[in-house]
Amino acid sequence: MKVAIIGANGQLGTDLVEVFSPKQNVISLTHAEIEITDIDNVKKVLTSVKPDLLLNTAAYNKVPDAEKNPIEAFKINALGVRNLAKICQDEKIRFLHYSTDYVFDGKKQMPYTENDMPNPLNVYGNTKLSGEYFALNYCEYSFVVRVSGIYGKVPGRSKGNNFITSILKQAKERPEVKVVNDEVLTPTPTLWIAKNTLELVQANSYGLYHMSCEGEVSWYEFAKTIWEELKIKTPLHPASVKDFPSLVKRPFYSVLENQKLKTLGINQMPDWKEALVEFLKKNNI
Repeated sequence: MKVAIIGANGQLGTDLVEVFSPKQNVISLTHAEIEITDIDNVKKVLTSVKPDLLLNTAAYNKVPDAEKNPIEAFKINALGVRNLAKICQDEKIRFLHYSTDYVFDGKKQMPYTENDMPNPLNVYGNTKLSGEYFALNYCEYSFVVRVSGIYGKVPGRSKGNNFITSILKQAKERPEVKVVNDEVLTPTPTLWIAKNTLELVQANSYGLYHMSCEGEVSWYEFAKTIWEELKIKTPLHPASVKDFPSLVKRPFYSVLENQKLKTLGINQMPDWKEALVEFLKKNNI
């Protein structure tokens, strides 16, 4: 199978290339090689490459910037996905697009399944939800995979550091570190998303999926686990979201339940703590 990966040099894309390459013929597409906001460019590239499967990790994912630049965020997160979905439909290419836990408002206070009604609180979440609808409704061979709090060994192309690298930098540079304890989610390594993505595309059951680690944790408890594993001496304190004023409304609770992966019998996602400890050891952090 020939697999094209958009955003192949990014945080998730790098692990997708690593996981898919041993078993599939992988074509890496970076922003220099495809412009998803230009449908003519998308058609030219995909008809030239002729993949059997297209994985899209490209996104405008700077949440605060999306509030200031809603049109640009919509162009990439929604219209860009529409362009990919349309060409994939025309060329009979299977299409998998990644979305986010930020399509939910957090009011449920219980893990969200694929059947729960989205209600995004910010521009980023709204544009990603639009992208989901375009993917699912413009291409009959499409998967949409929602992920949460992702982190990997390679910095994101636009976002740069992930939570772990940011927090470790603060531990070195500041006398103390404060992390919010009232935002609950399930941080998930990109390597595990890549592994379960391979299982999903082989199952060949199109539609919407959640794909995050098991369990739930606040960002503070997540940081505390890092402190304990790495024996960091810098004081770590819990804080509230209210201590970090922001123009962006975010869900206080966005835990995803991998209900449909479990129904198919292909949920491989580990517990968040097990995955974190493995990631720290594997990457010599």
